[in-house]
Amino acid sequence: MPLPACGALPRAGGPLTVDGLRIEMLEGGEGRPLLFLHPGIGLDPKAPVLDALAAKSWLIAPSHPGFGSSELAPSMTTVEDLSYFYLDLMDALELTDAIVVGVGFGAWIAAATAVKSTARMSRLVLANPIGIKVGDRDTRDIVDIFALLDPEFNKLAYVDPSLGARDYKALPEAEVIATARNRESLARFAWQPYMHDPKLKARLRRIRIPTLVLWGKHDCIISESYGRAFAAAIPGARFELIDKAAHFPHIEQPQQFADRVFAFAGS
Repeated sequence: MPLPACGALPRAGGPLTVDGLRIEMLEGGEGRPLLFLHPGIGLDPKAPVLDALAAKSWLIAPSHPGFGSSELAPSMTTVEDLSYFYLDLMDALELTDAIVVGVGFGAWIAAATAVKSTARMSRLVLANPIGIKVGDRDTRDIVDIFALLDPEFNKLAYVDPSLGARDYKALPEAEVIATARNRESLARFAWQPYMHDPKLKARLRRIRIPTLVLWGKHDCIISESYGRAFAAAIPGARFELIDKAAHFPHIEQPQQFADRVFAFAGS
């Protein structure tokens, strides 16, 4: 059954300006605010999950600074910088009782933001999060995605690799540029140390709102044990598997993803 088209559209009035940066943002729906923080592959405005989330909330889906067409300040080099930016964005929008949902790299940002302040948040959902070190110094927790060609990455990141396939020669120039910016910015923020902040795991105990860790069951970029360790570091966090999904459950199971978010938000 097709998902309802609820109108996740570019923000009325154009990009939002926060901290002097013009930020590309999609909005849709009405009611309780839901801030969606996209993974490192960027924000696809045509993604069905956006309409599914907008069906039951006021969806706010920005492109992170440096991603998509959002501006980037030269001084922004770490996920810590991004976390403070999102505190400012929530202040600028005067959000209250917000559901904050992050996927992958976006979940790392969401967690790093929540350890600082949850004053404007009421629920936190982290889907296949990265950002902490679980194994010892000689153990790689996360596959080196920068060493993979697209077909190799897609086989690990999706149950159905065709969902990640892109014909760059056929894409509009703006989409190709956005894809390049996404990769460049992900490397900028997550290359060294690779895909984690050495201090974040110990700080997750400071998250004091109900938290759900969703996990695409067939993720081959990161192991399920990594996800469970992430959840265990957050007091009272729940861990739930999503079947028939891998590293991007919001893409492979968009309606189930939205249903889990709203079931948790209303619990």
